[in-house]
Amino acid sequence: MSAQHSSQSPLSYRDAGVDIEAGDALVERIKPLARKTIRPEVLGGIGGFGALFNLSGKYRDPVLVSGTDGVGTKLRLAFALGRHDTVGQDLVAMSVNDILVQGAEPLFFLDYFACGKLDVDTAATVVQGIARGCELAGCALIGGETAEMPDMYPDGEYDLAGFAVGAVEKTSIIDGSRIAPGDVVLGLASSGAHSNGYSLIRKIIGLAEPELAADFHGRPLSDVLMEPTRIYVKPLLAVFRELPGAIKGLAHITGGGLTENLPRILGGDLTARIDAASWPLPPLFQWLRQAGQIEQGEMYRVFNCGIGMAVVVAAEDAGAVAGHLAAAGEAVYRIGRIDQRNADEAQTIIE
Repeated sequence: MSAQHSSQSPLSYRDAGVDIEAGDALVERIKPLARKTIRPEVLGGIGGFGALFNLSGKYRDPVLVSGTDGVGTKLRLAFALGRHDTVGQDLVAMSVNDILVQGAEPLFFLDYFACGKLDVDTAATVVQGIARGCELAGCALIGGETAEMPDMYPDGEYDLAGFAVGAVEKTSIIDGSRIAPGDVVLGLASSGAHSNGYSLIRKIIGLAEPELAADFHGRPLSDVLMEPTRIYVKPLLAVFRELPGAIKGLAHITGGGLTENLPRILGGDLTARIDAASWPLPPLFQWLRQAGQIEQGEMYRVFNCGIGMAVVVAAEDAGAVAGHLAAAGEAVYRIGRIDQRNADEAQTIIE
């Protein structure tokens, strides 16, 4: 055995499919992107075994809020289209919007990028999108992991996961417990399908066989489908500061749509009564409904249908909250109200 081995050339990690030099090159490409997102509380830089964040001095009685998510099968479209510039923002948005609904300010974000063979240009493009998302959320891209795992992924494909940590004063946690009958539900417009429902979207594309480069209301359909998830952090944090206590509940409208996400912030004795005519159904969702012959109930259970975040406020605060959000660039609609729930009613009723 030893004689046979000695006759072979020495093996390296690259022979096994892992290119350490490519990983090092990616780290150097990432560093300036991460530096643009750094907050004063970050200690150290990219490349350590762990990321350090100093929480002292900013909060009196802080509660940490964490969230993790991926991009889902929207990545399949990214691979097919060769479009890797927006999925990074999707990754950040899914986690920071989730922790935001509890009143938390996102502090820092970490990403996990896994592939079979590392393409530095592709990975750098993805991380550029992650850094952009962190800038929009005001959180630091504080670290991450790039895993090159031969034979685990087909050539040209990768997977993404993200992890966000935020903080909120214990007295300012938003948990929906103050929501009561008579409250108003405001809806903030989405930027598209965000990062949910893409398994059904890809099924519809396969059935309809549209030309993804063809004009779709002034844009290529591919651009509309790959539009990154809207990040609602800065406008809502401003409302938390300027109108403390005005927001009683927030629901990030992700998988499950309005139908299943609004009940997550409601007590069992309440129902959200939503008027589907109170906001315009964007052309993308009109097309999906028609091309897929999808029933209305299924549309609102799978897609956000144009509403990416629901905001519950007292009726007397609705105008002020809507005005602040509109001034920050959000499209705001008064989409419904909170009612006492009858025993046989669903917790979201879309009429």
